[in-house]
Amino acid sequence: MQLYYHPLSGHAHRARLFLSLLGIEHELVVVDLAKKEHKEEQFLKLNPFGQVPVLDDGGTIICDSNAILVYLAKKILRTDWLPEDPEGAAAVQRWLSVAAGQIAHGPAQARLINVFKAPYRPEEVIPRSHAILTLIEAALEGRSWIAADRPTIADVALYSYVARAPEGDVDLQPYSNIRAWLASIEALPGFVDFQKTPVGLAA
Repeated sequence: MQLYYHPLSGHAHRARLFLSLLGIEHELVVVDLAKKEHKEEQFLKLNPFGQVPVLDDGGTIICDSNAILVYLAKKILRTDWLPEDPEGAAAVQRWLSVAAGQIAHGPAQARLINVFKAPYRPEEVIPRSHAILTLIEAALEGRSWIAADRPTIADVALYSYVARAPEGDVDLQPYSNIRAWLASIEALPGFVDFQKTPVGLAA
Protein backbone atom coordinates (compact mmCIF):
# COMPACT_ATOMS: atom_id res chain seq x y z
CA MET A 1 0.00 0.00 0.00
CA GLN A 2 1.04 3.58 -0.61
CA LEU A 3 -0.17 6.51 1.46
CA TYR A 4 0.09 9.94 -0.11
CA TYR A 5 0.41 12.32 2.81
CA HIS A 6 1.99 15.40 4.34
CA PRO A 7 3.58 15.20 7.80
CA LEU A 8 1.80 18.33 9.06
CA SER A 9 -1.68 17.24 7.94
CA GLY A 10 -3.80 15.85 10.76
CA HIS A 11 -6.06 14.18 8.21
CA ALA A 12 -3.05 12.40 6.75
CA HIS A 13 -1.74 11.53 10.20
CA ARG A 14 -4.94 9.71 11.19
CA ALA A 15 -4.56 7.45 8.13
CA ARG A 16 -0.88 6.85 8.83
CA LEU A 17 -1.62 6.20 12.50
CA PHE A 18 -4.23 3.56 11.72
CA LEU A 19 -2.00 1.80 9.21
CA SER A 20 0.66 1.61 11.92
CA LEU A 21 -1.75 0.48 14.65
CA LEU A 22 -2.89 -2.33 12.35
CA GLY A 23 0.69 -3.28 11.52
CA ILE A 24 0.09 -2.93 7.77
CA GLU A 25 3.23 -2.41 5.70
CA HIS A 26 2.99 0.72 3.61
CA GLU A 27 5.05 3.28 1.73
CA LEU A 28 4.71 6.94 2.59
CA VAL A 29 4.65 9.26 -0.41
CA VAL A 30 5.11 12.87 0.67
CA VAL A 31 2.97 15.39 -1.19
CA ASP A 32 4.53 18.86 -0.92
CA LEU A 33 1.60 21.12 -0.09
CA ALA A 34 3.77 24.25 -0.11
CA LYS A 35 4.64 23.55 -3.75
CA LYS A 36 0.96 22.77 -4.41
CA GLU A 37 1.74 19.26 -5.60
CA HIS A 38 -1.78 18.30 -4.44
CA LYS A 39 -3.18 20.56 -7.17
CA GLU A 40 -1.03 19.17 -9.99
CA GLU A 41 -2.58 17.06 -12.74
CA GLN A 42 -0.84 13.86 -11.68
CA PHE A 43 -2.19 14.04 -8.14
CA LEU A 44 -5.64 15.19 -9.26
CA LYS A 45 -5.93 11.94 -11.20
CA LEU A 46 -5.77 10.18 -7.84
CA ASN A 47 -8.02 12.62 -5.98
CA PRO A 48 -9.93 15.22 -8.00
CA PHE A 49 -10.56 17.11 -4.73
CA GLY A 50 -6.83 17.80 -4.50
CA GLN A 51 -6.49 16.74 -0.88
CA VAL A 52 -4.31 14.41 1.18
CA PRO A 53 -4.39 11.67 2.24
CA VAL A 54 -4.91 9.21 -0.56
CA LEU A 55 -4.44 5.46 -0.14
CA ASP A 56 -3.35 3.35 -3.12
CA ASP A 57 -3.98 -0.31 -2.38
CA GLY A 58 -2.63 -2.04 -5.44
CA GLY A 59 -4.56 0.25 -7.76
CA THR A 60 -7.63 0.62 -5.56
CA ILE A 61 -7.66 4.33 -4.73
CA ILE A 62 -9.29 5.51 -1.51
CA CYS A 63 -9.60 9.24 -0.83
CA ASP A 64 -10.66 11.00 2.41
CA SER A 65 -9.08 10.16 5.74
CA ASN A 66 -12.20 8.76 7.40
CA ALA A 67 -13.00 6.67 4.32
CA ILE A 68 -9.47 5.25 4.53
CA LEU A 69 -10.05 4.25 8.17
CA VAL A 70 -13.27 2.46 7.20
CA TYR A 71 -11.63 0.78 4.20
CA LEU A 72 -8.70 -0.55 6.21
CA ALA A 73 -10.86 -1.89 9.03
CA LYS A 74 -13.21 -3.58 6.55
CA LYS A 75 -10.41 -4.95 4.37
CA ILE A 76 -8.75 -6.89 7.16
CA LEU A 77 -12.01 -7.67 8.99
CA ARG A 78 -11.16 -5.80 12.19
CA THR A 79 -14.59 -5.51 13.80
CA ASP A 80 -12.89 -4.51 17.05
CA TRP A 81 -11.93 -1.22 15.36
CA LEU A 82 -15.19 -0.88 13.38
CA PRO A 83 -18.15 -2.72 14.94
CA GLU A 84 -20.65 -4.50 12.70
CA ASP A 85 -23.62 -4.33 15.06
CA PRO A 86 -26.02 -1.43 14.37
CA GLU A 87 -25.54 0.34 17.70
CA GLY A 88 -21.76 0.00 17.68
CA ALA A 89 -21.45 1.09 14.06
CA ALA A 90 -23.67 4.11 14.71
CA ALA A 91 -21.63 5.13 17.75
CA VAL A 92 -18.47 5.14 15.66
CA GLN A 93 -20.12 6.99 12.78
CA ARG A 94 -21.31 9.71 15.13
CA TRP A 95 -17.75 10.57 16.06
CA LEU A 96 -16.45 10.26 12.50
CA SER A 97 -18.97 12.99 11.69
CA VAL A 98 -17.63 15.08 14.57
CA ALA A 99 -14.08 14.63 13.24
CA ALA A 100 -15.19 15.84 9.80
CA GLY A 101 -17.34 18.62 11.25
CA GLN A 102 -16.70 20.30 14.60
CA ILE A 103 -13.07 19.14 14.87
CA ALA A 104 -12.24 20.24 11.33
CA HIS A 105 -13.89 23.63 11.90
CA GLY A 106 -12.55 24.06 15.43
CA PRO A 107 -9.13 22.77 16.54
CA ALA A 108 -7.98 22.01 12.99
CA GLN A 109 -8.71 25.53 11.73
CA ALA A 110 -7.27 27.13 14.85
CA ARG A 111 -4.03 25.23 14.25
CA LEU A 112 -3.99 26.16 10.56
CA ILE A 113 -3.82 29.83 11.51
CA ASN A 114 -0.47 29.37 13.25
CA VAL A 115 1.03 26.53 11.20
CA PHE A 116 0.03 27.58 7.68
CA LYS A 117 -1.07 31.21 8.19
CA ALA A 118 -4.59 30.28 7.10
CA PRO A 119 -7.06 33.19 6.99
CA TYR A 120 -9.38 32.02 9.76
CA ARG A 121 -10.46 34.22 12.67
CA PRO A 122 -9.10 33.12 16.08
CA GLU A 123 -12.03 34.80 17.85
CA GLU A 124 -14.33 32.40 16.00
CA VAL A 125 -12.42 29.13 15.79
CA ILE A 126 -10.99 29.05 19.32
CA PRO A 127 -14.43 29.27 21.00
CA ARG A 128 -15.69 26.63 18.53
CA SER A 129 -12.77 24.45 19.57
CA HIS A 130 -13.58 24.72 23.25
CA ALA A 131 -17.25 24.01 22.56
CA ILE A 132 -16.51 20.62 20.95
CA LEU A 133 -13.75 19.79 23.45
CA THR A 134 -16.22 20.37 26.27
CA LEU A 135 -18.60 17.87 24.66
CA ILE A 136 -15.82 15.31 24.16
CA GLU A 137 -14.67 15.81 27.76
CA ALA A 138 -18.19 15.02 28.98
CA ALA A 139 -18.51 12.01 26.66
CA LEU A 140 -15.29 10.56 28.10
CA GLU A 141 -16.49 10.83 31.70
CA GLY A 142 -16.18 7.39 33.29
CA ARG A 143 -14.82 5.74 30.15
CA SER A 144 -11.49 5.26 28.42
CA TRP A 145 -12.57 5.37 24.77
CA ILE A 146 -14.98 7.59 22.89
CA ALA A 147 -17.31 5.10 21.15
CA ALA A 148 -16.87 1.68 22.77
CA ASP A 149 -15.16 -0.20 25.58
CA ARG A 150 -12.06 -0.45 23.39
CA PRO A 151 -10.32 1.79 20.86
CA THR A 152 -12.09 2.20 17.52
CA ILE A 153 -11.52 4.22 14.38
CA ALA A 154 -13.52 6.98 16.10
CA ASP A 155 -10.62 7.50 18.52
CA VAL A 156 -8.15 7.51 15.62
CA ALA A 157 -10.21 10.05 13.68
CA LEU A 158 -10.39 12.46 16.62
CA TYR A 159 -6.84 12.10 17.93
CA SER A 160 -4.56 14.15 15.67
CA TYR A 161 -6.17 17.59 15.77
CA VAL A 162 -7.18 17.28 19.41
CA ALA A 163 -3.62 16.33 20.38
CA ARG A 164 -2.20 19.35 18.52
CA ALA A 165 -4.92 21.79 19.60
CA PRO A 166 -2.40 23.82 21.66
CA GLU A 167 -0.61 24.68 18.41
CA GLY A 168 -3.74 26.66 17.60
CA ASP A 169 -3.80 28.40 21.00
CA VAL A 170 -6.43 25.97 22.30
CA ASP A 171 -5.51 25.00 25.86
CA LEU A 172 -6.09 21.35 26.83
CA GLN A 173 -5.35 21.85 30.53
CA PRO A 174 -9.04 22.16 31.53
CA TYR A 175 -9.82 18.76 29.98
CA SER A 176 -8.48 16.00 32.23
CA ASN A 177 -10.53 13.26 30.56
CA ILE A 178 -9.26 14.26 27.13
CA ARG A 179 -5.66 14.35 28.29
CA ALA A 180 -6.00 10.85 29.79
CA TRP A 181 -7.62 9.62 26.56
CA LEU A 182 -4.79 11.07 24.46
CA ALA A 183 -2.27 9.28 26.69
CA SER A 184 -4.17 6.01 26.23
CA ILE A 185 -3.99 6.33 22.44
CA GLU A 186 -0.31 7.18 22.61
CA ALA A 187 0.29 4.01 24.66
CA LEU A 188 -1.23 1.71 22.00
CA PRO A 189 1.21 -0.67 20.27
CA GLY A 190 2.14 0.75 16.89
CA PHE A 191 1.37 4.35 17.78
CA VAL A 192 3.17 6.92 15.62
CA ASP A 193 3.32 10.54 16.70
CA PHE A 194 1.95 13.49 14.77
CA GLN A 195 4.77 15.89 13.93
CA LYS A 196 4.86 18.78 16.39
CA THR A 197 5.14 22.43 15.40
CA PRO A 198 6.43 24.93 18.01
CA VAL A 199 3.67 27.52 17.56
CA GLY A 200 0.79 28.82 19.64
CA LEU A 201 0.72 27.40 23.16
CA ALA A 202 3.20 24.75 22.03
CA ALA A 203 5.87 27.34 21.21
